[in-house]
Parts: sequence; structure tokens; C-alpha cells
Amino acid sequence: MPDTVPERTPLHDRHVAAGAKLVEFAGWAMPVRYGSEIEEHRSVRGAAGIFDVSHMGELRVSGAGALDFLQRMTPNNVARLKPGRAHYSGLLTEDATYVDDLLVYQLDVGDYLLVVNAANLDGDLDWLRSHPHPDCTIEDHSDRYALIALQGPRAIEILQRHTATELDAISYYHFVGGAQVAGESCLLSRTGYTGEAGFELYLPPEAAPAVWDALVDSGAVPAGLAARDSLRLEAGMTLYGHEIDRTTTPYEAGLGWVVKLKKKVDFLGRDVLVDQKENGTERQLIGFELRDRGVARQGQSLFHGDEEVGTVTSGCWSPTFEKAIGTAYVPNRLAKPGTELEVAVRRRRLAAVVVPLPFYRRD
Repeated sequence: MPDTVPERTPLHDRHVAAGAKLVEFAGWAMPVRYGSEIEEHRSVRGAAGIFDVSHMGELRVSGAGALDFLQRMTPNNVARLKPGRAHYSGLLTEDATYVDDLLVYQLDVGDYLLVVNAANLDGDLDWLRSHPHPDCTIEDHSDRYALIALQGPRAIEILQRHTATELDAISYYHFVGGAQVAGESCLLSRTGYTGEAGFELYLPPEAAPAVWDALVDSGAVPAGLAARDSLRLEAGMTLYGHEIDRTTTPYEAGLGWVVKLKKKVDFLGRDVLVDQKENGTERQLIGFELRDRGVARQGQSLFHGDEEVGTVTSGCWSPTFEKAIGTAYVPNRLAKPGTELEVAVRRRRLAAVVVPLPFYRRD
């Protein structure tokens, strides 16, 4: 049978015209880079980069029972949200491991938008619908949105040229619905996946090209998946299928801050998380940097002396620090910064040392 043709985002023609290298990612044709991924990375750290993330999935959860439903399905406290606010959370199994991580936006009372990973969209929808609530509906609205991320220290300056919305007044994890940007209506969110100040714009698909053009013309540098990955790794942000999956819990991944054990509604995985909160975990996610020349990649083994102690979850060359960095799960006894490890790379053992996460934090 012929291979499935990847879907195209509403910005596909812009990527082709800019000479992007396109790859199949989660069923979509996505730009991995436009030229130098290192320069794209540095543009975000030093000025502003623009990303097409329209492959992400959007699920609408609404009804009188929507709040109770999301309280049961996620560990963060949805009751603390208000219209115009969002938070980061997860879909957990009964074992407190990840089905997916996601953003939860409260659009209105009893009306929420869940933003999920593209590769997990169908599975997330099935998971939510397998735990039904009688007063709640779940709809896939992914085809109603294009999503543009503008990230970097110049993001506010560039975006402010194209909107009357006072951007400095939007706090982190807050958003404005119906904002006008370059003449197009969008949900304008103070969120991102790079460790920089920035915004994510949820737009009707047909509006995305005009907004993209306006922001690029004002100085935003197009950046692809490669730069997005190195940026999020420097910022210590987890990626599904790497740091989190159906074998990892929030406490192991250093994401215990999303777990609200005191909220009144029980949620999937709570008993496991209560135990881990009280008794600790056997392993934890650590950051490391290589002392020897080379780059660690996902799946490579970590050693402490002759003992294999873990597996790399993510690794890259850091354009910001000009050294190789990575993350891995190791036993708690080896998680202290300064602990010396080795990474098996192409039949060699490269010296590494545990360092605090995140690697990068904007002042």
C-alpha cells in the first residue's frame, strides 16, 4: 500500500517559499529548519523567532460537568482557573503515568480548550471518552485552529506593532480571546515552549498566512522543529515520548508542581502520587553535560563505573552554552549535581556530570 501523505499546515506554502527542509512529524509535513538550526536557536534567545505549531491538537470540553470531569482526569486544580487563564497539566493513567501532557484554557464557565500533542491527539480523545461524564461533551476542534508561536526578548515589541491589545498587561499563562492581530481575530496567549517571553496565537486557518507574513516582515525569524527542541531542552521542558510517557510520573519527571493533592475532587493516579509524595520515588530526571567531545542522544546508556544506571531521554549540542547537554533518569543516589557519569556513544564512554535543571533560565 502507498505511504500516507503527511498533512499540511495552513502555512505550508510559506515554509516552501522560505526554503525550509520539511520532514514528516506526527503525520504532518513540518519545517525542521530553514537554514542553520543554530542560528534559528540564537535568534530566539537574542531577538525573536516564529514557529508554526499548527500540528498541535485542540479539544473542546464543555457542559455543566466539564469542571468535574477535568478535575478527575488531570492532577492540576482546574477549579482555580477563571476565564482568561490557562495552566499546564497532564492526562494520567490510574498508575499516575502520562497519557499526555497538555495546556488547559478556560474559555468561559463550563467551557475549556485542551491543547495536546499532535501524535497523541487520537489517543487522548479516546482516553477522555473512555471516562465519560453525563454532563460533558468532548469535541475535536483541531481543524479550526492554526497555531503560531512568537518567542524571544523582542516578541512583545514585534507583536505590539500589529495589535491594540496591551501585551505587557497579559501575565504568564493568561490569554485574551478575540484579540486583533494584523487585522485577524485570534486567541492570544502568553505561553511558549522555549524558556523565553512570548506568545502563542490561535487563529482560524485561513488567517494564519497574513499574520505570519506581518510578524516576519517586522523581524521575527522563522524557526523549525530542531531549534524548538534545543530551546525547550535548554529550558528544562519535558517532551512526550522523551522525558514523559506511560512509564513516568510527575514526581519522577520533576513536575510535582502540577500535582494538587489537596483539591477536593479525586483524580486518576492520586493514590500512587500520594505514596510517592510521602515515600519518594526510586529514580528522578536529571540534567547532565558532557565533559568529552560528542553529543548524547535519546536511548543511549548511562554508566556509573561499570554499572548501567539509566538511559538518555534527550540530548543536543547547546548553542547557548556551546556544550553538549542532555537529560536522563537515574537512581536517586546519583541525582546530586556534581555526580560523575559516562554516556555510551558509538562504542565509547564519554565523561558526563550531573548539573541542575533547567540548564537555561531567562532572568
